[in-house]
Amino acid sequence: MTQNSKTGAVFIAGGTIAGVGVSTTVGGMGLAGGFGAVGIGTTPVVAAGAVAGAATYGAFKAIVEGDAAAFATMGMGAVGGAGVYSVVGGMGLVAPKVGLAFGIGAVPMAGIGAVVGLAAYGIAKLLDESGISETPAQLFERMEEKVLQMGYYSEAVMELEVFLSGEDLNQKFAGLEIEDELQALKAKFNKKSEFVTPKASTPKIEPEKISLTTQLPETWRCVRTLKGHLGAVNAIAISPDGTTLISGSDDKQVNLWNLKTGKWLYTFSGQAEAVLSVAISPDGQQIASGSVDCKISSWQIDTKKFLRTFFYLNSAYSHNGFVNSVAYSPDGTILASGAADKRIRIWGRYTGTVKRTLNGHSDAILSVTISPDGKILASGSADKTIRLWDTKTWEQRYILSEHLGAVNTVAISFNSQTLISGSTDATIRLWNLQTGELLSTLTGHTGAVLSVAISPDGKTLASASRDGTIKLWNLQTGELLQNLSGCNPVAFSPDGKTLVSGANGGNIKIWNEFTLDSGLSGEWWEVLGVNQSDRPNVVKLAYRRLARLYHPDVNSSTIAKASMQAINQAYKEFQQVT
Repeated sequence: MTQNSKTGAVFIAGGTIAGVGVSTTVGGMGLAGGFGAVGIGTTPVVAAGAVAGAATYGAFKAIVEGDAAAFATMGMGAVGGAGVYSVVGGMGLVAPKVGLAFGIGAVPMAGIGAVVGLAAYGIAKLLDESGISETPAQLFERMEEKVLQMGYYSEAVMELEVFLSGEDLNQKFAGLEIEDELQALKAKFNKKSEFVTPKASTPKIEPEKISLTTQLPETWRCVRTLKGHLGAVNAIAISPDGTTLISGSDDKQVNLWNLKTGKWLYTFSGQAEAVLSVAISPDGQQIASGSVDCKISSWQIDTKKFLRTFFYLNSAYSHNGFVNSVAYSPDGTILASGAADKRIRIWGRYTGTVKRTLNGHSDAILSVTISPDGKILASGSADKTIRLWDTKTWEQRYILSEHLGAVNTVAISFNSQTLISGSTDATIRLWNLQTGELLSTLTGHTGAVLSVAISPDGKTLASASRDGTIKLWNLQTGELLQNLSGCNPVAFSPDGKTLVSGANGGNIKIWNEFTLDSGLSGEWWEVLGVNQSDRPNVVKLAYRRLARLYHPDVNSSTIAKASMQAINQAYKEFQQVT
């Protein structure tokens, strides 16, 4: 590989990683116009980053070599972009989670076309100079799954390293020999850790070891993955009896699942845009959802019938902004909602009429919750504050303002004594709900904390972050117990033995707690935490993930050896049936 082709590879690789960063920062996006509306997932954003990188390299080569062909490809692309605009008309880009919306006119469309043309020129120059038979499109397709699975980010980085060095891109770890793989992974990860985590002062992987907590008496493992949504899952809720799971997604659907079996039961349709929030009433009979369409809808669970849309006075909407959060009161008589219009609304559950509007926040309301004793409503906002409201008078009791970023999520312990908040500043803060006093701050996430959940016994906190991890904490000591590979949102079952979380690609993960006595058991797919019908590469990734959790080199707990044996046996059984 020539020096020039290495330079081109750097531009494309940098653009790809930038695309991942944009996607994880702003969440789901979409294009809207005369043709309707379509969602933009992580993959297109990653691809856009790669195109931008290739275009930058094309510009670099055109300037150095003075090649007129570059300007020709830009012209062709611009004409194509303008042609697209003439066919589909005006378009707009929306990012619901960050409240972004702006129009794309003819001139920007022509500019986009020019960039694509320049990218094509850059890729052509790169292939011409490198002589690599594998096209960039093939490379990115092959890397896509690893890049999207943030838990395997280090693997993607290592493949990028191979690409930059000109080695065979099809080189893989030989025979899945975990001993050799771990040794190689350690050496490469230590060598390249400054690239993976540029903010770290020393290139060590100790945080990963700490997250595995080698002496824990109990831990969690993924036992099932639910697949059914076509877009990212933004919200989940579990029924009081622990049998039913509700999920809301960017695909505009609310799905009903049997939590025990993982079976899909029903899809509630009706909201015109992405579903951002869901809640189940305390009696387990009704569900409510809030959407990008500025409306709150409700359904009856047993009959599956649509009940109503909650309209504000004579308006056709519930709020004048995205409905980011909904929550029922413990007695089930009222529903609280928080929206991007900076307002909290209190609704009658049975009538659907608004009882009160709470004003005070200066930016979008991102989360609302009502204490189990029904006395306090807590709201978190993009204005970096938490406000506590008395549910009898609806007056503000306290304004909590220690966070340095937007407060994305709030939760209250089951004894109504502790408030937990997660913020864009990557911290979790614990507060005395009765006095507003800051009790402690938990740090460890490297990205915005998007969701928190408290176990029913009040001993464990789960937090999901934009950094691609779920962390489990001891609420009494603040100790980090375990890291899980998953994403927002998170919720505990009423018995505290099941944790539900989001996953990549619109999936949902079900985690079960097991103790030293229980170990890993069941069919091979249950041990590996996959579905029996999953593709071989999915099973392979699950095997590697578990090996990195339980291999004696990284986990010296008593259960690790037995678990590793069970994992190896499960993988052998999988190989025998494929």
